[in-house]
Amino acid sequence: MFFDTHAHLDQEEFDADRAEVIARAREEGIEAILCPAVTAASAEVVVRLAEEYDLLAAVGIHPNYTAEADPNDWDRIVELAGHPRVVAIGETGLDTYRDYSPLELQKEYFERHIKLSKSTGLPLIIHCRETEEAMLPILRAAAPLDGVLHAFSSARAFAEECLAIGLHVSFAGNVTYSNRKNDYLREVARQIPEDRLLIETDSPYLVPQAFRGRKNRNEPAYVARTAAFLAELRGVSVEQLAAVTTANARRLFGLPERV
Repeated sequence: MFFDTHAHLDQEEFDADRAEVIARAREEGIEAILCPAVTAASAEVVVRLAEEYDLLAAVGIHPNYTAEADPNDWDRIVELAGHPRVVAIGETGLDTYRDYSPLELQKEYFERHIKLSKSTGLPLIIHCRETEEAMLPILRAAAPLDGVLHAFSSARAFAEECLAIGLHVSFAGNVTYSNRKNDYLREVARQIPEDRLLIETDSPYLVPQAFRGRKNRNEPAYVARTAAFLAELRGVSVEQLAAVTTANARRLFGLPERV
């Protein structure tokens, strides 16, 4: 029923109970989970987990880790992009919220990922945090572009530019946060065209409002909470929103009707 398009199940937060987390997600109707990599080592792990647990994987180097990467790391990403469980390139993009990697180096790696996406035909999973102005020229130059802005938290104008380029927009648990400073994000979520809308958890981060203060770790089962919130926000049933977002994800990631 649901498709969690972004869950970092390779991270240590899941080492103690990963199998139980995945089983719990399936009990809640999450029929597909996509696990994106953040480094070359992470890419190795998400591919292995995809094989072991019947998941999907994306391979790439997160902008915050580009300063740590070496040429062999990129070669490994390119090699793993051909694995049958890999359905996307990423997580890639730009991030100036944290000063972990020089912006120019992030741009260089982002452009590498875009070229790899186009050469393989695999869509991009894009991270954008406080870098909209720097990212837009790169996206415009690459248009048209298949991919998704994950855990969207930007303004409506940026969303509209990215939609025009061909991208999808995905919402995570932060859209459910009750603080008024997120009202703008809920308005963006209302306006995204139905055929470009995706949902995710970004596990173990961005736990939905219903669990804040009780659970610090997000997990794929909770994507149903975000879906229910978005359905109410957009004035549709949760069944309709689940069907639409799952169909969108399957189409974007080149999957058959059932995973």
